[in-house]
Amino acid sequence: MRTVRTIRTAHRGTRAAAAALAALALVAGCSGSGGKQAEDGASGTSGKAAHTPRMTIGMVSHSGAGDTFWDIVQTGAKQAAKKDNVKFLYANDAEGARQAQLVRTMTDQKVDGLIVTLAKPRAVESAVRAAVRAGIPVITINSGGEFSKAYGALTHIGQDETVAGRAVGDELTARGRKKALCVIHEQGNVSLEDRCEGVQDAFDGTVENLNVDGTNAPASQSSIEAELQSDKDIDAIVTLGAPLAAISVKAKEQAGSAAQIATFDLNAAVVKSLKAKEITFAVDQQPYLQGYEAVDLLWLNRTNANVLGGGRPVLTGPAVVTGKDVPELARYTARGTR
Repeated sequence: MRTVRTIRTAHRGTRAAAAALAALALVAGCSGSGGKQAEDGASGTSGKAAHTPRMTIGMVSHSGAGDTFWDIVQTGAKQAAKKDNVKFLYANDAEGARQAQLVRTMTDQKVDGLIVTLAKPRAVESAVRAAVRAGIPVITINSGGEFSKAYGALTHIGQDETVAGRAVGDELTARGRKKALCVIHEQGNVSLEDRCEGVQDAFDGTVENLNVDGTNAPASQSSIEAELQSDKDIDAIVTLGAPLAAISVKAKEQAGSAAQIATFDLNAAVVKSLKAKEITFAVDQQPYLQGYEAVDLLWLNRTNANVLGGGRPVLTGPAVVTGKDVPELARYTARGTR
């Protein structure tokens, strides 16, 4: 049985269209022509750019500002761009129509390749199809993989969200949990919904979904706290992103709950919480790889006509990590690659 509750929080003010488009200038990764291999680099290259024609590749995501997950995605993309002699552009907007406009802007700029997330697939469908018709190769990453091929993308790079959710459900069952609260921090995001559905499919207990506004940390914490106080049967909290995990730790403490916390995605804070046993386990989908492989594959496609996946998504997860993995993970999260 699954109960769905929606908690409404303050609505963000509408941003001007010009501000959204200005995000295109936020990131421009430049290629290097020399230098030593970076100590904190993960690409394994010497830092020298490939001797191939200069390319411009754009990435448009549904999230990014202040989100550690997307910082890691960008780290991977920038390191691949440096290796491949690529100028990397990045823009993001959580609102589907504005994300679509950013895709159209990059298409108008005649970029050599596009990387797009499909968290709200219907909103960006026409923009992605227009880019493909314009002859721009598109790779989708992270979310909406089931729509990627239909929209004309070369491939999708990410994890199967339903499979990842089932992995969490199985883990909760193995840990003897009976009732889980699945916290959705962005309403309308198909990947987040798939995760909770996967948890429900595999979990022997019951799942209640709780919708919060992930951009409003105090309100999100209050909503989770209130749910824990009103339902003492909840013995597990599943958050769908690393920032919400930290919020749930605080909510659990304030509510006096004994619920175990599990989360999707890693960052340095999650690794510390795993070590402190505040979080029992996390699901890693390797965002660094999503950024790196997307840029690298677009470069390979242009310079060597390569494709990956054979018509199926290129999976970067899921992998369940626990406290025993902390010593190795701490090194990589510290440099921003896990």
